[in-house]
Amino acid sequence: MGLAGGLLIGLGGAVYLLGNGRIMGASGIIGGLVDGSARHQAFERLAFLAGVLIMPALLAPLFSDVGTHITKNVALIVIAGALVGVGTRIANGCTSGHGVCGISRLSLRGLVATGFYILAGGVMVAVFRHGL
Repeated sequence: MGLAGGLLIGLGGAVYLLGNGRIMGASGIIGGLVDGSARHQAFERLAFLAGVLIMPALLAPLFSDVGTHITKNVALIVIAGALVGVGTRIANGCTSGHGVCGISRLSLRGLVATGFYILAGGVMVAVFRHGL
């Protein structure tokens, strides 16, 4: 499932770059809509977000037996999502912008950012699994 998801994200990044010449960074796309700095690109950004929301719903019947280990605690999911949002603002980008699109372009900024967030994720897993 991770491979299929990765392929879809990579394909989406390639189509976005080839279609309009810009990097597909989800946090930047959403941020431009939220802060109003991308009013002139609102249609393409909303179309991207619609695809991000609709595509999983369309593919769900094909992959209905895939189990996840996500918690049922909604508050924890909301807090985790908010922390991810804060992290993307601090890093000036997200995994799709730095990781998928940045590394594929051999961007030094993308390589460094990706290295740091993978390291931070590994440390947090170790802390939460073994330290707490």
